[in-house]
Amino acid sequence: MLKRLFLFSSTILFLLFLGCSGCTGDGTTTPPQTTTTPPKAEVKIPKFNRDSAYFFTQQQVDFGPRVPNTKAHTACKDWYVKKFKSYGADVIEQNFQVKSFKNKILNSTNVIAQFNTDNDHRVVLAAHWDTRHHADQDADEKKKDDPILGADDGASGVGMLLEIARQIQINGIDLGVDIVLFDAEDQGTNGGAETTWCLGSQHWSRNLHRPNYKPKFGILLDMAGAKNARFTKDEVSMKHAPNVMNKVWKIAKERGYGNYFIDERGGPLIDDHKFVNEIAKIPMIDIINRPSGSRTGFGKYWHTHGDDMSVISKSTLRAVGQTVLAVLYKESAGTF
Repeated sequence: MLKRLFLFSSTILFLLFLGCSGCTGDGTTTPPQTTTTPPKAEVKIPKFNRDSAYFFTQQQVDFGPRVPNTKAHTACKDWYVKKFKSYGADVIEQNFQVKSFKNKILNSTNVIAQFNTDNDHRVVLAAHWDTRHHADQDADEKKKDDPILGADDGASGVGMLLEIARQIQINGIDLGVDIVLFDAEDQGTNGGAETTWCLGSQHWSRNLHRPNYKPKFGILLDMAGAKNARFTKDEVSMKHAPNVMNKVWKIAKERGYGNYFIDERGGPLIDDHKFVNEIAKIPMIDIINRPSGSRTGFGKYWHTHGDDMSVISKSTLRAVGQTVLAVLYKESAGTF
């Protein structure tokens, strides 16, 4: 009987102990503590203004062909510098001289606009700003020796970068952003050495504008503003920066631009990002129009006098510009 009573009492005490595991010294209970991870704040991404980017593209075309050693080239360069400074950027004019494949000295300038120069967490955006010195792909033999306006092949990429610069000024960002406009990109010879092309990016890659410059990644815009553009994943980008390219394409799709950013592998091409990757060792991708079924691999207007404002689409400018803005502000927030 005593044994049974002892067991019964022990059981009661044990149950009381369990029931009072949350008791305080005065016999009151406290609710169990739980840890919850606060949700990440939604990243506020500015709205890219496609009309502004279109206007900036038009203004460049209005200078005429931007071929090195011409008055239009110098005037347009001065306009870039003034515009970037008006948006609060620290601007560097990286002047250099190079020989063309014709053994001609080209007086050239890479324009570099820096935002948040004291921030070591940096990203680089780029486009070339010069235009082709002759229309070698034009059907009109009489016009082949004339320089082209380069509305898409040069001006559209710069137009979007100018709008991005404007947005950075309006909407502060905790990220160092460098916008580099490469000169003398389009002065090479078809069928010749690769190094006859992209002379400005080759020079910049060997003469970086900041000591110990190591941006996390880069994005190049080239022929990125035409109607019905089709951006595929080129071989150079996928070799050197596949993670960046896949993330950018994913963001574009999430924002409704999957009809522009095609999840398809493309072939190799010679463009500024090739030399940035290979010489400067900065992982840079290329957003460039690669139409399917094209004889040249580029738009029908490529290196012709058809590369004027008639090929530019505000919808394409918005798709690309808004995607790049999203990348910047997500990278700033640590969610890219």
